[in-house]
Amino acid sequence: MTVKLIMTWDILPNQEQEYFEFVISDFLPEIKQLGIRPADIWYTMFGDQPQIMVAAKTQSQASLNVVMASKEWLLLIENLLKFVENFSYKVVPAQTGFQL
Repeated sequence: MTVKLIMTWDILPNQEQEYFEFVISDFLPEIKQLGIRPADIWYTMFGDQPQIMVAAKTQSQASLNVVMASKEWLLLIENLLKFVENFSYKVVPAQTGFQL
Protein backbone atom coordinates (compact mmCIF):
# COMPACT_ATOMS: atom_id res chain seq x y z
CA MET A 1 0.00 0.00 0.00
CA THR A 2 1.34 3.42 -0.96
CA VAL A 3 1.93 5.72 2.01
CA LYS A 4 2.32 9.46 2.24
CA LEU A 5 4.94 11.11 4.41
CA ILE A 6 3.69 14.51 5.55
CA MET A 7 6.36 16.82 6.98
CA THR A 8 5.85 20.30 8.40
CA TRP A 9 8.18 23.02 9.65
CA ASP A 10 8.81 26.73 9.98
CA ILE A 11 11.75 28.49 8.35
CA LEU A 12 14.10 30.10 10.85
CA PRO A 13 14.11 33.91 10.78
CA ASN A 14 16.76 35.38 8.47
CA GLN A 15 17.44 31.95 6.90
CA GLU A 16 15.00 32.12 4.00
CA GLN A 17 17.55 32.44 1.18
CA GLU A 18 19.80 29.69 2.53
CA TYR A 19 16.78 27.50 3.23
CA PHE A 20 15.41 27.75 -0.32
CA GLU A 21 18.85 27.08 -1.80
CA PHE A 22 19.20 23.98 0.37
CA VAL A 23 15.73 22.67 -0.49
CA ILE A 24 16.22 23.12 -4.25
CA SER A 25 19.81 21.93 -4.52
CA ASP A 26 19.96 19.25 -1.80
CA PHE A 27 16.74 18.28 -0.03
CA LEU A 28 14.42 17.55 -2.95
CA PRO A 29 17.03 15.78 -5.12
CA GLU A 30 18.14 13.66 -2.16
CA ILE A 31 14.68 12.49 -1.11
CA LYS A 32 14.02 11.54 -4.73
CA GLN A 33 17.27 9.57 -4.79
CA LEU A 34 16.19 7.80 -1.59
CA GLY A 35 12.98 6.67 -3.28
CA ILE A 36 10.57 9.22 -1.83
CA ARG A 37 8.48 11.00 -4.48
CA PRO A 38 7.49 14.58 -3.59
CA ALA A 39 3.79 15.06 -4.28
CA ASP A 40 2.87 18.45 -2.80
CA ILE A 41 4.64 21.40 -1.22
CA TRP A 42 2.54 24.02 0.53
CA TYR A 43 3.59 27.43 1.85
CA THR A 44 1.39 29.08 4.49
CA MET A 45 1.38 32.85 4.18
CA PHE A 46 -1.19 33.66 6.88
CA GLY A 47 -2.55 31.90 9.93
CA ASP A 48 -1.37 29.84 12.83
CA GLN A 49 -0.19 26.77 10.90
CA PRO A 50 3.25 25.43 10.00
CA GLN A 51 4.86 27.61 7.35
CA ILE A 52 5.83 24.68 5.11
CA MET A 53 4.13 21.35 4.47
CA VAL A 54 5.71 18.74 2.21
CA ALA A 55 3.86 15.59 1.22
CA ALA A 56 5.76 12.75 -0.44
CA LYS A 57 4.84 9.19 -1.39
CA THR A 58 6.57 5.83 -1.09
CA GLN A 59 5.52 2.39 -2.23
CA SER A 60 5.06 1.01 1.28
CA GLN A 61 5.51 1.64 4.98
CA ALA A 62 8.33 -0.93 4.97
CA SER A 63 10.29 0.90 2.25
CA LEU A 64 9.80 4.21 4.06
CA ASN A 65 11.07 2.64 7.31
CA VAL A 66 14.24 1.53 5.53
CA VAL A 67 14.81 5.02 4.14
CA MET A 68 14.15 6.75 7.46
CA ALA A 69 16.62 4.46 9.24
CA SER A 70 19.40 5.23 6.75
CA LYS A 71 22.42 7.42 7.42
CA GLU A 72 21.56 9.46 4.34
CA TRP A 73 18.09 10.32 5.66
CA LEU A 74 19.37 11.20 9.12
CA LEU A 75 22.04 13.48 7.63
CA LEU A 76 19.50 15.12 5.34
CA ILE A 77 17.17 15.90 8.25
CA GLU A 78 20.11 17.11 10.35
CA ASN A 79 21.00 19.53 7.55
CA LEU A 80 17.37 20.65 7.15
CA LEU A 81 17.26 21.46 10.87
CA LYS A 82 19.97 24.09 10.33
CA PHE A 83 17.34 26.18 8.51
CA VAL A 84 14.03 25.23 10.17
CA GLU A 85 12.30 24.77 13.51
CA ASN A 86 9.18 22.94 14.68
CA PHE A 87 9.91 20.02 12.34
CA SER A 88 7.40 17.20 12.57
CA TYR A 89 6.15 14.40 10.37
CA LYS A 90 3.56 11.69 10.14
CA VAL A 91 2.85 8.80 7.80
CA VAL A 92 -0.66 8.16 6.48
CA PRO A 93 -2.18 5.90 3.82
CA ALA A 94 -1.87 7.81 0.54
CA GLN A 95 -5.01 9.34 -0.90
CA THR A 96 -5.40 11.73 -3.78
CA GLY A 97 -5.64 15.43 -3.03
CA PHE A 98 -4.77 17.42 0.04
CA GLN A 99 -4.20 15.45 3.25
CA LEU A 100 -3.43 16.59 6.79
